[in-house]
Amino acid sequence: MSAEPATTSAPAVQRDRVLGSVTAQQPSLVRLSEALHANPELGWQEHRAAAWTADYLAAHGFEVEREYLDFPTAIRAVFGTGSRRVGLMAEYDALPGLGHACGHNIITAISCGAAVALAQFAAERDLTVELYGTPAEEGGGGKIELLKRGAFQGLDLAMMAHPSPVDSAEARPYAVAHNHVEYRGKSAHAAAYPDQGVNANDAFIVAQVALGLLRQQLPAGTRVHGIQTRGGEAPNAIPEKTEGRWYVRAESLALLGELEERVHRCFEAGALASGCELSVTAESEPYSEFRTDLRALELYVRHAETLGRDFNAPPEQATMNRASTDMGNVSQVVPAIHPYIGLGCFPAANHQPEFAAHCVGDAANLAIHDGAAALALTALDYLAT
Repeated sequence: MSAEPATTSAPAVQRDRVLGSVTAQQPSLVRLSEALHANPELGWQEHRAAAWTADYLAAHGFEVEREYLDFPTAIRAVFGTGSRRVGLMAEYDALPGLGHACGHNIITAISCGAAVALAQFAAERDLTVELYGTPAEEGGGGKIELLKRGAFQGLDLAMMAHPSPVDSAEARPYAVAHNHVEYRGKSAHAAAYPDQGVNANDAFIVAQVALGLLRQQLPAGTRVHGIQTRGGEAPNAIPEKTEGRWYVRAESLALLGELEERVHRCFEAGALASGCELSVTAESEPYSEFRTDLRALELYVRHAETLGRDFNAPPEQATMNRASTDMGNVSQVVPAIHPYIGLGCFPAANHQPEFAAHCVGDAANLAIHDGAAALALTALDYLAT
């Protein structure tokens, strides 16, 4: 793709050019989204997704760096050499057992469409358009790892739009810590020699009872939840090793640290009562709360509404904006927005099989079109001043 000759774009002309680009891309954006949806890959394993995203942008004239910053499934695609830099975020990891039940296939298509639409303005508007393919958002902290190696620094605006049952403008995610919990006891025959065993499953039961009681005293705006991933090997053997994955969420990183201490004591109670050894290991660095650039968000809402988007859903339908994201960490470094774009499918909601089914089809395709156009128009207005 080559940039058009420098012109002064009046708002109506600018809008027509963006919509023209997104409409022209729509068939290929839908194919990209559907390919990702049909081939879900877990965090840090998104090899096909990263390759397909890179290929799409390379075909539209972007210079693409694959295996960006030595992460095999991260990419950075760049168009233009302007002094004003806008970054679009593509997420493409899926959920274990649920596939694309969070709609990351749509996120990638939206960001690709917006990036290509913006590329036509690069020369005349002094822009550098950058798209980042970011692995492992679902608990792996891919953006945090990229940040640690220097990604995103100096962006004038970072953007993405996330699928949700309904449109919701402002992201208000919890800060979250992801932990792996393990107890180690001693195996023994459960009938013949039970007194010789140290039951690691009992440790988890005690811990979960303690966590259940703790919830009575937790302040509003906190969440503690998780799963036990290993409970033992056989019913006639005292479980020697048990494991689980536990998330702790709070309104900010500061509050998260305080809450984690209380949660950790519940797991220590399980170890103390059962005689097991306990280890708690962070699966990623904590995700931060979000710092929204309000001027950019106002522009996004204005443009999205002209496309027919409605931000007046009842609050109980718009709670996806409380989900945690490693985009929060990016927002602490550069101006950022993370609006949610609706599929009109409530009560089907994120992380349900029913929502995954809605992440392809007419509503998903409309979200790709509207999200790409609204993000591109937002960037052009935001960076014009």
